[in-house]
Amino acid sequence: MSPARSPQTTIARARSLDGVGLHTGKTCTLTFAPAPAGTGRIFVRTELPGRPQIHARAEQVVRSHRGTTLAENGVEVHTVEHVLAALAGMGVDNCLVELSGPEPPAGDGSALPFAQLLLEAGIVELPGTEAVVVRPERPVQVQGLNKAVVIWPRPGLRITYQLAYETGQVPSQRVDVDVTRETFLREIAPCRTFCFESEIEALKAQGLAQGGTLENCLVLSPAGLKNPPFRCERELAGHKVLDVIGDLALLGNRLEGHVVAERSGHDLNVQLVKKLMHTQPEERGKQEVVIDAKEIEQLLPHRYPMLLIDRVIELEEGKRVVGIKNVTVNEHFFQGHFPGHPIMPGVLIVEAMAQCGGVLLMKSSPESKGKVVYFVAINNVKFRKPVLPGDQLRFELEVDKIKSRIAKMNGKAFVGNDLVCEAELMSTVVDR
Repeated sequence: MSPARSPQTTIARARSLDGVGLHTGKTCTLTFAPAPAGTGRIFVRTELPGRPQIHARAEQVVRSHRGTTLAENGVEVHTVEHVLAALAGMGVDNCLVELSGPEPPAGDGSALPFAQLLLEAGIVELPGTEAVVVRPERPVQVQGLNKAVVIWPRPGLRITYQLAYETGQVPSQRVDVDVTRETFLREIAPCRTFCFESEIEALKAQGLAQGGTLENCLVLSPAGLKNPPFRCERELAGHKVLDVIGDLALLGNRLEGHVVAERSGHDLNVQLVKKLMHTQPEERGKQEVVIDAKEIEQLLPHRYPMLLIDRVIELEEGKRVVGIKNVTVNEHFFQGHFPGHPIMPGVLIVEAMAQCGGVLLMKSSPESKGKVVYFVAINNVKFRKPVLPGDQLRFELEVDKIKSRIAKMNGKAFVGNDLVCEAELMSTVVDR
């Protein structure tokens, strides 16, 4: 990571547009509003009491299926990638994105309406400030089944995207572009979102695409495009580049490097962002650590079969911890929960989360020897998705407050980028 030699930016004046959300089908007014240096990009739900804010950071991602959904303090905003692509592609570092509903307007299915609105608002520099540029020192890669995305060190931002579908219904497409404000506005922003006609019924059954029309989404059928013409020869791959830019904006800073993506989607893009964030602890104030199972046994009294975390990968004393539990098919609880349909018990997910918080408290206590952490209260537990054999649980806990010997922590459990559980925990450190 290196500081850029250019100032941070915002917009000169507020500008708005109205429309219907692609997936929720709900009407929304979006307003881009100026923000001071250091604000970043923040969504504001103006129709809710207190105007709650959702920071556009990878930590806030709760879903990445057919769009990127953010949540903070129980408030969500859906399908943020086109808005974020416009802000990042047009070089706007600080902006409040005010929404009167849960999802930005779909517009024509591209980022062009948002990019044009930002031009109308006027993009201005903030004197006396410096933007921060993240440029990895070595290649960073994540991959899935038949798909991958990697970023290579280099000045500027270049994106290469290879699109290919096994059905053969869409010819392979490749886009290779140096991303600047000019190329984004000309080559990337106009590219529209798309789906296959065969997917529509299933999407609607999942509660998605409720606002989808032939005016805001390209629909591909065996006979060809149902709403021609394409805006450019490689519009489908171009839209995938747009999604990559929007998801990478969740880094929170400007990014430099050569991003090479093959068939990647929102899930893999966000994984890359999180991996990049882990390479810059100085920015987030974290102490990058690995506390292995042996050291965890020195900190906690639990033993098999009740020691439920395998390692701690991040820890900031008194503030934050991230721990890992690898859920194998050999877990003892799968024998009875349930035979033929193994699911990790929710109470054990919460217990593992609490143990992760216990490591944080023990590492934060100046005199932890001869002490033990007791779990004393739990509130607002929500189970979002089942945890199955083969999953890797990632627990992220942040300290809300510590008073005397009582600590209150907010915890979340993820599998990949999917939020599977969240809870408020209270613990205390006592003598053994």
